[in-house]
Amino acid sequence: MASEKGFVDTVDRSDVGRHGDTALALIGSTRVSLTEEDNKRIRRKTDRVILVILIWVYFLQVQPPPPHCLTRQLANGRPQILDKTVLGYGATFGLLKATKLTGNQYSFVGSIAPIAQLAWQPVSAVLIVKVPHRILMPCLLLGWGIAQSAMAACHSFGDLLAARFFLGVFEGGCLPLFSIITSQWYRRSEQPLRVAAWYGTNGLATMVASALSYGLGHIPSSVLESWQIIFLFVGLVTIVSAPVVYWKLDNDIPSARFLSPEDKPKAVERLRANQTGTGTHEFKTSHILELVLEPKTWLWVALSMLLNVGAGVTNTFGPLIIGGLGFDKYTASLLNIPFGALQLLVILWSSWMAQRFRLKSVVLFSIVLPVIAGLVMLYTISHTKGHEGALMAGYYLLAFLFGGNPLIVAWIVGNTAGTTKKSVVMSLYNAASSAGNIVGPLLFNSADAPTYHPGLKGVLGIFVALAACTVLQAANLVFLNRLQERKRVKNGKAAKLIDHSMEDTYHDADEQVDVDVGLAEGDEKVATRRHDRLGDHAFEDLTDRQNDEFVYIY
Repeated sequence: MASEKGFVDTVDRSDVGRHGDTALALIGSTRVSLTEEDNKRIRRKTDRVILVILIWVYFLQVQPPPPHCLTRQLANGRPQILDKTVLGYGATFGLLKATKLTGNQYSFVGSIAPIAQLAWQPVSAVLIVKVPHRILMPCLLLGWGIAQSAMAACHSFGDLLAARFFLGVFEGGCLPLFSIITSQWYRRSEQPLRVAAWYGTNGLATMVASALSYGLGHIPSSVLESWQIIFLFVGLVTIVSAPVVYWKLDNDIPSARFLSPEDKPKAVERLRANQTGTGTHEFKTSHILELVLEPKTWLWVALSMLLNVGAGVTNTFGPLIIGGLGFDKYTASLLNIPFGALQLLVILWSSWMAQRFRLKSVVLFSIVLPVIAGLVMLYTISHTKGHEGALMAGYYLLAFLFGGNPLIVAWIVGNTAGTTKKSVVMSLYNAASSAGNIVGPLLFNSADAPTYHPGLKGVLGIFVALAACTVLQAANLVFLNRLQERKRVKNGKAAKLIDHSMEDTYHDADEQVDVDVGLAEGDEKVATRRHDRLGDHAFEDLTDRQNDEFVYIY
C-alpha cells in the first residue's frame, strides 16, 4: 500500500488493527503531511481544552501542607486532594475538638487515605486502560466531592475514617490517569511543562487554601462550625465540576470534538515520533511481565518512594516552626502562602530546565542540593527563641523537593511505551508514593522534639540515596539505548536515530540523516546511501522494549 509520502508499506498489519491504538482506525498505515504551523495550532487547541481540564481538576485534588496542626500528618510531597487539604485546616479550626479525636486517632485519619490509595492501585491500573477517560475522570471527581462534603457531617473517629478512606480510593487513579492523558496528547518535548502545569497546582492550592481557610474561618454561623463550612465549600465546588468535565473532556484524539476532521489525523501524526502510542482499551498481561523483569521499573519505584518518604520532613517542621512564631490560627494559615508560591516556582523552573536542556536526570539531581542545604540548616540551627527566621529559611529550602515528582512523572511517561505497561508503571509509582507518605512521618518521633535530629539524619540519608538512584537510572537508560542500537543494526536499520520527539519544532518521524554504508569490493569501498522509513510501529501498542525504534531519554 502506498502512503501519502510515497513509501511502500510492507508491514504485515493483519493483526495490528485488533491490538493496536484506537488511532489506527483513523490513519491506518498512511503518513499525514504536517507542517510546523499545523503542529503549533493543534498544540494550542489541545492546551485550551485538555490542559485546562487537567489543571482545574488537579487543583481540586491538591493537598498543600496544613498551616498549623497539633499532630503530625502525612508527607505532602505528592499530589493529594485539595478536598483533603482542609483536614489540616479543619484541625486548626476546631475539627479535633468537635470530633473528640485523640492524637493517635487524628494521625490514623490522616494515614488512611494513602493506605486506601496503595490498596487500590491494581484496580486503578485496569480501570485507566479499560474505562474511557471521559467517563473515569468525572466519576473520580464526583466521588471526591461527595466524600469531602460528607466530612462536614462527621462527628466521630469512625465517620472521619470512612470518609477519608473513600477520598483515598477516588484519588488512587488520579496521578496515573493524568500522566497517561498527558502522554497521549503531547509530544515528548512538550510533556515536562504540561506535567508541571497541572502538578504545579500543589503550590497554587497551598496559597488558595490558606487564604480560603482564613476567609471561611471568619464566617459567623450558629449552625455550622468553621471546619464544616470549609469542607462543604470545597466538596460542593468539586461536585459541580464533575458534569463540566464530562461535557468538555474527550477520550482520545479520534473522538476529540475540538479538533476538525482535517486536524485529527495531523494530531495523531505529530505524536508518531514519540513511539509511545496514543492509547488502547486492551489490557495486555504480556506488558506486565516485561515491566516486572525490568530494573528500570524498580528504579522508578525507588525514586518515588525515597522522594516521598523524605518529604515527611516538611509536615514535621512546618507546623513546628510556624506554630513557634506565636501567631493566631488565622495568621498562621496565611504563612503557608510564600511556601506555596515557592513550590509553584520550583516546579515550573525545574520542568522548564528539563525541557530546555533535555536532561531530566541532571535537573532532578540538582534540585536535591538545596533540600540537603535546608536539612543541614534545620539540623544545625538552634530551635530556641530568636532563630525562627533562619529556621523558616531552612524550611522554605525544602520546597525544592516538590520539583522532583513532576520531573519523575515526565521521565517515566517519556520512557514507557504500551498502554498497559504505562498504566501499571504509573500505578506502581503512585503506590510507592503512597507508601512513602505512610512511612515518612514514622521517621520523626515526638520524643525527639523540637530538634528531631534522628529523623533529620534519616532524611539526609534518604536524599543521598535519591541522588544515587537518579544516577543509576540515567546510566541504565544509556545502556538500554545501546541495546536498542544493536537491535536496529540486526534488523537492517541505522544504529543511531535522531529523536525528533524531543525537538522544539516538528519533524517527520522518518526525517533522518542519510546513513553511509560501506560495502567492501576488493580493496575499495563503495559508498551507498539509504533512508530508513521509521514510525511504522508507533501506534501498534508495542512496549518500549518491543519497538527497536524507541529511544530512551535521560
